[in-house]
Amino acid sequence: MCRNLSKYALIFLFLALSGIIFLLRNIHTVENWNCHTISALYQLQSRIQSSFIPVNLPTFHHNRTFCAHLGQKPSPEDELEERYLLDSIAWPGPPPRTSPIVLRQTSDPVHSLFAILPTKEGREWHVGDQLEALVQMHDFQGRPKHYGGDFLLARLHSPEFGAGLAGKVLDHGNGFYSAMFPLLWVGSAQVEVTLVHSSEAVAVLRRLREERPDRVFFKSLFRLGFLSETTLCNMCLPPDQQPLCNYTDLYTGEPWYCYKPKVLGCDTRINHAKGGYLKHLLTNKEALLFQSGVNIKVRIHASGPDRINVLPPRKDRAEVESSVKPEAIQLAPSGYYYEDSWRPLNGVIMRQFNESSAITQCLKNKVIYMYGDSTVRQWFEHLPAFVPELKQFNLHSLKNIGPFMAVDNTHNILLKYRCHGPPIRFNTVKASELRYIFNELDGLSGGPNTIVALSIWSHFSTFPVEVYIRRLRHIRRAVLRLLDRAPGTIIVIRSANLQALDPEVSLYNSDWYSLQLNEVLRAMFKGLNVLLVDAWQMTLAHHFPHALHPPPAIIKNMIDMLLSHVCPVTKKSHQ
Repeated sequence: MCRNLSKYALIFLFLALSGIIFLLRNIHTVENWNCHTISALYQLQSRIQSSFIPVNLPTFHHNRTFCAHLGQKPSPEDELEERYLLDSIAWPGPPPRTSPIVLRQTSDPVHSLFAILPTKEGREWHVGDQLEALVQMHDFQGRPKHYGGDFLLARLHSPEFGAGLAGKVLDHGNGFYSAMFPLLWVGSAQVEVTLVHSSEAVAVLRRLREERPDRVFFKSLFRLGFLSETTLCNMCLPPDQQPLCNYTDLYTGEPWYCYKPKVLGCDTRINHAKGGYLKHLLTNKEALLFQSGVNIKVRIHASGPDRINVLPPRKDRAEVESSVKPEAIQLAPSGYYYEDSWRPLNGVIMRQFNESSAITQCLKNKVIYMYGDSTVRQWFEHLPAFVPELKQFNLHSLKNIGPFMAVDNTHNILLKYRCHGPPIRFNTVKASELRYIFNELDGLSGGPNTIVALSIWSHFSTFPVEVYIRRLRHIRRAVLRLLDRAPGTIIVIRSANLQALDPEVSLYNSDWYSLQLNEVLRAMFKGLNVLLVDAWQMTLAHHFPHALHPPPAIIKNMIDMLLSHVCPVTKKSHQ
């Protein structure tokens, strides 16, 4: 009896080993046989593993220290440009403190006031004049503040005319600010000043950007057959904690790393995803600086009238020009709204594309490539929704992720969208679909029938500005290469826009971060043969509430501006 059992045990062991060997040799075939069942297992395993991501995540090291070696070594010219850009966005901070921050000593929009200053002729304004509103900041005790650094927004608007204009705010460094507006329409105009963040809150945001850019973290799923592992990823990970998988772009040196799975190899990465947001980054006293309805995007009231009546232009233009301050000329807006239509001041004559047929005629025989984040994806979504002939092709892409494509066979129009490479906070992007914008641009033939629209800003708000500068520099070089080999290519760049803020969003996507990135973007593409769609001013000047994804009315104005650039008004028709 024992002999028979021993015999059967040996046979069973032999069969088990044979089965394992067969499975290992044919694991991909088995995966194909049961793809749906295995996929469910992968998803379950991934969810289980994701729930065990450690709370104490590795700290991102600032690229001037630990990450200084990342990326290609910048040239002396690049280093000089970087220093210039960082100096240009330098933000004044509150004076050094010997004690912790106390809320009652910080900027309070309720106690603060602004007043419209009279002109040299008194309280009479004409189109072409410059309006100045003087803002004085006070703390929660009602005492005047004696230093600057508050983040203010200013808008001039007229609901009856559907008019709006973004103002420019000048910080005098002593608790006083000037909001400057050129007067561009006849009739009533109302001044609106908003405190976005106090100077003390901005100091906290700046510290978070430099010290905790890991507060948004990423992950990747690695998979081979039945095995799968999930590890943390970021632009910079300390190598002394565990081995790394290096996904640095070979051409530009743009860095990206994941912790190496314990079992699987680095070449088994399946996807890229947002891992989550770190919590509890502030002290209790710092958290008081970020309160909705208290000191985040709260209006400042006027000490007197907050509106004026604008008269027609003066007859003596020399008098008008002499009344405009030099700094006001430098702060000229990119455009304004009138009758709810954007009127750019950069030389583009705005056309209204209110009929789908007008859009198809403009885009006939053209290929439109859109690269970037979800704010340029809005442009892609707008066109097929407004133009029935543009049929979206099913690429079996994940919703809101892409890539996407729409085609109008009748008018020979091709429209494509692809998200930019890491860091990208989308839920799940296939690793095979992760593409850097500069590499995509280098693959385009270009030409007068090619339109390229770019938008890249929101996903860089948690990183040091140097990271954004480096990415834009690679994109700018690719744009210049494209324009060199195909000078007729139309390049359109969408800037950052304002968005709704609450205490949590402020720590990751504050408008202050977006403002700084926006200034860098404008400076780096200034003077190039590209069209800048100033989404910042278009969202600030409009009466709709701020939103990360602006409402359709603003998107239509952006699309109209793009199309007005692609299909400009001829001199004959304009006359």
